[in-house]
Amino acid sequence: MSEVAGRLSVIEGASCLKAHEGGRGLLVSGVPGTKAADVVIIGGGVVGANAARLAVGLGTRVTIFDKSLRRLRYLSDIFGAAVETRYSTDAALAEALLSADMVIGAVLIPGASAPRLVSRAQLKQMKPGAVLVDVAIDQGGCFETSRPTTHQDPTYVVDGIVHYCVANMPGAVPLTSSEALNNATLPSVLALAENGMAALETDSHLAAGLNVHQGKLVHPAVIEALQHLTAAE
Repeated sequence: MSEVAGRLSVIEGASCLKAHEGGRGLLVSGVPGTKAADVVIIGGGVVGANAARLAVGLGTRVTIFDKSLRRLRYLSDIFGAAVETRYSTDAALAEALLSADMVIGAVLIPGASAPRLVSRAQLKQMKPGAVLVDVAIDQGGCFETSRPTTHQDPTYVVDGIVHYCVANMPGAVPLTSSEALNNATLPSVLALAENGMAALETDSHLAAGLNVHQGKLVHPAVIEALQHLTAAE
């Protein structure tokens, strides 16, 4: 689903940049003699890489931020000069936001809440009509001003910045999403059906996805997230 969400984020962000959607009235690819959109992607994982792939294909100027130099080297090898890779620091990200037309929040910590990386104060420094697409909204969102929206009412505006924060973005393209999900999960389903819990001993991905066992939470990130939620209540 991360591949689908990553690619959709650029498509939806490009649509939100249209004037009647509240955006800057910008065609992301530009045309000869005009400037293409500046797209900033926060997070270089599967979502971010797929967002970059589509953004590059549309001819935009793409910058990806990540905390992992190993991941940044990988992305640099894939995209070459078509993408600028930046190590994620508060200062570097704040600088990039000033010129961004579209910002895609693609930060994911499996089982845990997403970190808030863009504050409301920073929105006031961005271009009016710029777009934030928060793919991490299912984990709470990575922008301070994010709140879940729906496919029927997908956007809202805060301080002149369009927010697209639809939970379950792949639900917009169910044919593609269902086929992709089936392709990805069928081998694991068959392994569980044939071997039960023993399948986790030979499949590290299945083992990493175990959240509850014999009535008890066992995933550290989920335990921590729920503890924080309980404390907040």
